[in-house]
Amino acid sequence: MERNELYPIFLKVSQLNILVVGGGNVGLEKLTFLLKSSPNAQVEMVSIDFLEETLNLAKKHNVTIIHDAYSEQYLEGKHMVIATTDNVEVNEQVYHDCRKRNTLVNVADNPPFCDFYMGGIVTKGNVKVAISTNGKSPTTAKRLRQFFEDVIPENIDDLVKNLNEFRKTIKGDFEEKVETLNEFTKGLVSKKAKDNN
Repeated sequence: MERNELYPIFLKVSQLNILVVGGGNVGLEKLTFLLKSSPNAQVEMVSIDFLEETLNLAKKHNVTIIHDAYSEQYLEGKHMVIATTDNVEVNEQVYHDCRKRNTLVNVADNPPFCDFYMGGIVTKGNVKVAISTNGKSPTTAKRLRQFFEDVIPENIDDLVKNLNEFRKTIKGDFEEKVETLNEFTKGLVSKKAKDNN
């Protein structure tokens, strides 16, 4: 059986420099997705043309718009790059330029030319769940996202904050603290499951 071997991480994109190459519908989709999850992301977008909606979104966030064709100079100082143009050759050039520089790159809708995928995301306060189908089925990721949005309670953030305070008061070594927290939270999932039946 095939296995998803991706390693999920949560990036502080407000502290990283991100480049989006392309100003069309796919560029807007990726930018919207990124900013919905991380409104303070530091983003540059380079393209000859931009959709009006993209320009309006950029004005509300830390997004710099550059009206120009892609060239390798725009990779300078970037931590990750998302290529979204409708020109396959340009997208693949972005990929190869990034690989030379050890810069993480995602070429939209082209899994072999991706170091990372942008999966489905559910956010409830401090709780964030990311979903990946290994680049195989964005539709499945979307459905799973909707499922988790339904089953994760709206007050989960209160629980997280309360547990954080409780954790500070627990005595003992690391293993004892883990055991106490496990015992304290074991009812969370089973209670929610019962509520949904």
